[in-house]
Amino acid sequence: MCKKIFSFLMCTALASGLVSCTEQGSPEQSDERISVVTTIFPQYDFVRQIAGDNVSLTMLLKPGSESHTYEPTPQDIVKIQECDLFIYNGGEGDMWVDTILESVKKPVNTIKLMECVDTVEEEIIEGMQHEHEEHEEHEEHEKNDLDEHVWTSPKNALEIVSVISEQLCLIDTKNAELYKKNTEAYIGELSQLDKRFEEIVEKSDTDTMIFGDRFPMRYFADAYALDYYAAFPGCSSDSEPSASTLAFLIDKVKSENIPVVFTIEFSNGKIAETISEATDAQILEFHSCHNVTSDEMKNSETYISLMNKNADNLEKALCTID
Repeated sequence: MCKKIFSFLMCTALASGLVSCTEQGSPEQSDERISVVTTIFPQYDFVRQIAGDNVSLTMLLKPGSESHTYEPTPQDIVKIQECDLFIYNGGEGDMWVDTILESVKKPVNTIKLMECVDTVEEEIIEGMQHEHEEHEEHEEHEKNDLDEHVWTSPKNALEIVSVISEQLCLIDTKNAELYKKNTEAYIGELSQLDKRFEEIVEKSDTDTMIFGDRFPMRYFADAYALDYYAAFPGCSSDSEPSASTLAFLIDKVKSENIPVVFTIEFSNGKIAETISEATDAQILEFHSCHNVTSDEMKNSETYISLMNKNADNLEKALCTID
């Protein structure tokens, strides 16, 4: 922990030096567009759907990278310090942001996704393995951390997009009418996505999802009244489930005749494979949209395209095998 803090403080100091050099050096060719910096993919995609090429848009998390191990580089810090709008998620995963924002000489417009919607605590459910569970009896009075994966519900995405659009219109008044028009069209697409999930759940045979993986989809499950069982909570650092957790998930698939076990993006899939071998359940991916691969970025995947693939897979998962 001390090494991480020292490394981060060094990055902040180096970033200050980079800002000074930029201010004193030769001026670069100016870009009249406003600059927007986002930490992860959902915010990045929401902005490009609203603003297109009318803003200079940067995503700090590189495609293919795991967000839970991300640490800002000096160049990242400079981008935040100099941007017109910085959009981040909030929560424990973004605790480094406060230090950077405190070091900025000029105020930076910010949007924190966790302040755009109602949040819930990360949930520990039956059968789930979680850190420090051996001390559970001493911690019953303590609250769990807030679940940070607020964008995973299309209903939340609708609220987040409205906040982002409003801020963009305030900052870039020249393009405000275009942003409003694009937002209206995009909200229509998100509403159709929301309706599709509602229809899938309404006609389904079961309301239970099984994740042989972490479960970052709490907001999604709540939005569509779905039950779920998973190996770990969404932000868990565990990768090896206990024998009891594995046995619980296998028994649940068998007893409820569930045809699909889900993994999430960037998973090694080993837990799902073990469950599948014991139950013959099909393995499918449920993309949390936290980040995308380099190929997905090149292929212009979007929040909506990834969520529609999730809808295809959810439809298969909620139809029980006779």
